Amino acid sequence: MSLAKALWFGLFHAVTAFNNAGFDLFGGFKSLTGYVRDPAVNLVIMLSIIVGGLGFSVVYEIWQKKLKIKHYSLHSKLVLVVTLSLLVLSAVFFAMMEWNYSLKELGQGEKWLASFFQGTTTRSAGFNTLNISSMHSSTLFLFTILMFIGSSPGSTGGGIKTTTFGVLFLASKSITMGDRDIKLFNRRVPFDQVYRALAILILSAFLVTVVTMVLTITEKADFLTIFFEVVSAFGNVGLTMDLTAKLSDFGKMLITLTMFFGRMGPLTVAVALAEKKELVNIRYPEERIIVG
Repeated sequence: MSLAKALWFGLFHAVTAFNNAGFDLFGGFKSLTGYVRDPAVNLVIMLSIIVGGLGFSVVYEIWQKKLKIKHYSLHSKLVLVVTLSLLVLSAVFFAMMEWNYSLKELGQGEKWLASFFQGTTTRSAGFNTLNISSMHSSTLFLFTILMFIGSSPGSTGGGIKTTTFGVLFLASKSITMGDRDIKLFNRRVPFDQVYRALAILILSAFLVTVVTMVLTITEKADFLTIFFEVVSAFGNVGLTMDLTAKLSDFGKMLITLTMFFGRMGPLTVAVALAEKKELVNIRYPEERIIVG
């Protein structure tokens, strides 16, 4: 490339990576596949994606307090723990499943670089350095889980958000261990936030399920391909198994709406559409039911 074109490509991809948009200037479905062995491109894009996906409040707090982690807010600590955990686990699982499959042509170091890149980009960024369609079905299912979780609140990414996943995981752990409170870093998480996280999970799962069911009727594609496409749209990720261009007009419109609701947040949309009720200062008697 000429210097001017290289600068333009660098600026464009830096912005689209930070904003977790996933758009590229290479055409077709190539994305960054030509740079799978390039550590500079991979690491810079990964760092931009991660910073953009942390949330502006978390980035500002890190900027202010530097590495004084014990002074961070509980929100920032949870975001960082969940983000780091998902990045490491996703990279390890991806390497395990694709080592002798889509990664077989790469050297050992390049395999780990590609694994961490794919584990990062599925959170909401939409870039890929490997051909998505050539991956194992178990890997694609892992991707759908990561895309569904997405990035953090107040960030440029989508999904149900890392804190929602983290709060629900902590709630499940507390119930299993018999703890009365949901605790993290010597702090207690209010139960109303658990209810909110649960509502986000249920509404999001309901949206993805309904759209997937409808598209399996209207589109000519297998279930996993459609499911992957729907979750990618909901999480504002942009990854595809080459299905987007083949969708019918109705399918494209439905995917577009899924992107919109995914960006807005299902809970936000539900609250906006719900009829406002006056608060009544009455609490009914409590009675237990059998659960599980």
